[in-house]
Amino acid sequence: MLEYDIAKLSCGHCVRAVTEAVQEVDPAARVEVDLGRKHVSIQTQAEAARIVAALAEAGYPPADG
Repeated sequence: MLEYDIAKLSCGHCVRAVTEAVQEVDPAARVEVDLGRKHVSIQTQAEAARIVAALAEAGYPPADG
């Protein structure tokens, strides 16, 4: 499980954008977003570096990625 804090998370659009970015890398990935904590949990078989790159490209770079 990958865990990231993403400062730019603030609304439903952000949740969709983050989920779509992850699922472009791994369509079977499970993405859980906690807007209040600005935190994302991702269950995936993809490499962490690919997920981080996809999030950054979508405009949501992880704070600890």
